[in-house]
Amino acid sequence: METVEFGRTGLRVSRLGLGLASLGGLFAPVPDEQAVATIDRAWELGVRLFDTAPVYGYGRSEQRAGIALRLRARDEFVLCTKVGRLLEPGGTDTQPIWADPPPGIGPRLDYSYKAVLRSVEESLGRLGLDRIDVLHIHDPDEDFPTAVTEAFRALAELRARGVIRAVSLGVNHADVAARFLREVAEPGPDCLLLAGRYTLLDQSGATDLLPLCHQLGVAVMAAGVFQGGLLADPSPDAPHGFAEVPPSLAARIEAIRRTCHRYGVPPLAAAVQFPLTHPAVPVVVVGARSPTEIEEVAGLLAHDIPPALWSDLRDV
Repeated sequence: METVEFGRTGLRVSRLGLGLASLGGLFAPVPDEQAVATIDRAWELGVRLFDTAPVYGYGRSEQRAGIALRLRARDEFVLCTKVGRLLEPGGTDTQPIWADPPPGIGPRLDYSYKAVLRSVEESLGRLGLDRIDVLHIHDPDEDFPTAVTEAFRALAELRARGVIRAVSLGVNHADVAARFLREVAEPGPDCLLLAGRYTLLDQSGATDLLPLCHQLGVAVMAAGVFQGGLLADPSPDAPHGFAEVPPSLAARIEAIRRTCHRYGVPPLAAAVQFPLTHPAVPVVVVGARSPTEIEEVAGLLAHDIPPALWSDLRDV
């Protein structure tokens, strides 16, 4: 798999990153053995970027990532995790999307300086690794004033001391990320993970955020490229969350599928590769819950796409 320079971080990453939310039990449980086998298969396919978080399965994702990666040569992969939520007894920032989280603990939002440092130590303990390469401030919109001051200060200090290689944001909202980049002192974040805002169905990230990132040299990891599953399965009550997909959105999905089929391109191949057409986006991060699924995604990334398809999709 092709590897590329990751912005100004000094890191080199595979074009495809594996998001580990699914392996934390997103929507459905995943056995330990299957989770490790999925990461192992991703490695065999050339994936060298892995993205996890404490909240993914309340620690399960980080633990499984560590089991699968800790015997690998540490300089051969890039590991990302997140801060902003601590796992502890009585944590009330619970999320019903996790199928089988460990009993007795839950996440608690905390973007304070001390909480961020504690979060890093606890993540390293769950991972069983000596370092984290990219550290995201997770959902900074949950407490923006504290995230942009205390959390960022903690991450900037960790970067200055060489504890982490890159400061990042993990966001679902492009406007939040753009505001963050403009408000912090230089050097600001080195990269960010943008979920669902530069896809075939939603290009809102291209209005302000992606040009700003390109200008600043901030590398973007594009996630959520299947738009919560809408592009894979738009049927009612599928995991995308719509009880009924709005007619206008359903029409757009059908137009995308029709255009892709005219070129002989699977729509999901276009979905995986589209974000990489922007110069600010060197990496796409996609989840998988089995070796077969990551094989399928790698195949979608490798599928040949005629350049004319992109202009036709933009017209559509």
